[in-house]
Amino acid sequence: MDEEIKEEYDEDLESLRQPIVAVLGHVDHGKTSLLDFVRGTAIVDREAGAITQHIGATEVPLNDIVNVCGKLIKKDTIELPGLLFIDTPGHQAFSSLRTRGGGLADLAILVIDFNEGFKPQTIESLRILKQQKTPFVVALNKIDKISGWTSNGIGHLSNAKNQPAHATEAFQNRLWEIMADFGERGFDAAPYWEIDDFSKKIALVPTSVKETGEGIPELFMVLMGLAQKYLKKRLKLDEGMAEGTVLEMNEEKGLGKSLSIILYNGILNDSDKLVIGATNEPVVTRVKKILRPNALDEIRDPRMRFESSKIVKAAAGIKIVAPDLDGVVAGAPIYGVSNDIELENALSRLEESMVANVELDDEGVVIKADAIGSLEGLASELKEVGYPILKAGIGDISKKDIILAETSKPEIRAILGFNVKVLPEAKNELENSEVEVFESDIVYRLIDDYKEWRRKYDLEEEERIRKEFSHPGKYEILEGCVFRTRGPAVVGVRVHAGRIAVGQRVLRSDNEVIGRIKSMRRGDEVIKEANQGDEVAIAISNVTVGRQIKENDILYIEMNERDIIKIREAGVKLNLDEEEVIGEMQKIKKKDSPFWGR
Repeated sequence: MDEEIKEEYDEDLESLRQPIVAVLGHVDHGKTSLLDFVRGTAIVDREAGAITQHIGATEVPLNDIVNVCGKLIKKDTIELPGLLFIDTPGHQAFSSLRTRGGGLADLAILVIDFNEGFKPQTIESLRILKQQKTPFVVALNKIDKISGWTSNGIGHLSNAKNQPAHATEAFQNRLWEIMADFGERGFDAAPYWEIDDFSKKIALVPTSVKETGEGIPELFMVLMGLAQKYLKKRLKLDEGMAEGTVLEMNEEKGLGKSLSIILYNGILNDSDKLVIGATNEPVVTRVKKILRPNALDEIRDPRMRFESSKIVKAAAGIKIVAPDLDGVVAGAPIYGVSNDIELENALSRLEESMVANVELDDEGVVIKADAIGSLEGLASELKEVGYPILKAGIGDISKKDIILAETSKPEIRAILGFNVKVLPEAKNELENSEVEVFESDIVYRLIDDYKEWRRKYDLEEEERIRKEFSHPGKYEILEGCVFRTRGPAVVGVRVHAGRIAVGQRVLRSDNEVIGRIKSMRRGDEVIKEANQGDEVAIAISNVTVGRQIKENDILYIEMNERDIIKIREAGVKLNLDEEEVIGEMQKIKKKDSPFWGR
């Protein structure tokens, strides 16, 4: 390479940090296997149940990317120093990781099993990516499972040309189905080889991560191209105060408490002070040691022991050993400062970033989450469906949360907890409380569970109001069904609309109240009420058949005007036939009361 060009290239390389790439997807669709292929390690095999248990960060230098991509990428055209992958234990962890500018990840790979398609965590991942406005590429994984598909190399396009006709047809049909699934959810997705403008379409890259590695070169090519073309401004390295996000806190043997963090901006020195977000007051402490895993390794499971570093530039996944870390939570911001001005600046930023951006109401549900990012995500989804929020907080559900929730109206007397536990004292309080608690690590499932509970509550409340107040009812005396003419009159009726019940007064179409339903039978069964479509025998007091009533008469349930107003105010949903009955009654009552029931 010409020395002048090389010098310019090296300067550009110095000025840009690695893009941070998140890997998301449904359980067992191949997230960790994708990283495994690049690292050449076997993290998956050593994970409990082959499911990722901890957040990890893996640095992949440019040379290794070039080796994987082969002829697809020319090294001298790339200005990025590599990629930094974060492998989260699920969508909930990813949603909790954020920066002052939004999501922590610059890019994401959404892994979808080509044969299984969209699953609950796929949909949840899409929701989070859309909410955080994170650009992403889709790895359509496990294409080797297509009947008849064989992989003779790792380049997908060249390999696809050598497939039998039935395998090609099955592949194409499934590809169209997945594109349609994206379209239904408002995303315009297409195979990467058909895309001219990657800012307008989501790239689909067919892969076989674990079995053959097919499609991995194209996946990395698309990632590097996206980052270099569209994210340069975001990736420009600021050599000032270090900024990062806490992944997790744990005990490092022989060293004490340590933080796993993603450093996404600036430079961290081992002489810096740390300013970290915590559940109560900000933690201000000092760096004892910076530990950095080797390239192509990861923080949570290094093959070789960590190396101690004096200085680290973004972007990097590192461990920091430090004292006084109590109260630090996953997803919290962390700053490295070297002087009082930076310290003041960091505290000011921390104050802003540790306050969840949630609009609260005078009454509503209580929501709790494990981190600010996930709390804001839950609040956003609740607001979108119109549910008010009384309180939003980070941490497990406490006794205070139960007591506060009890002050809300019955239909919103609930607590929604995302990826948190119910504390023992709160469980004791719940034994004598009417508060309903919902727990899940999937936002939409949490909201769906609450919706279902609300639906059942509303139905029960409607039924209570229906029984408490007179309800619209229209019925006809059936021909040939007069069983007694008086004392009381017993006749067979068909309910045309609404409901009739024992004790209700009987109204004729001339606005004359003529008696009361004393009893009701269906065959030999004594019943209290009958609904639309029922045919029953009723006893009516104070009437004689042939005088006040006769066969084929249309009768109504007499309603107090206040009952109709109460039903309206309570939001009881009447069907069209019931609404028609009220309309007919308004016409009947119009002569004596023009505005009755309005």
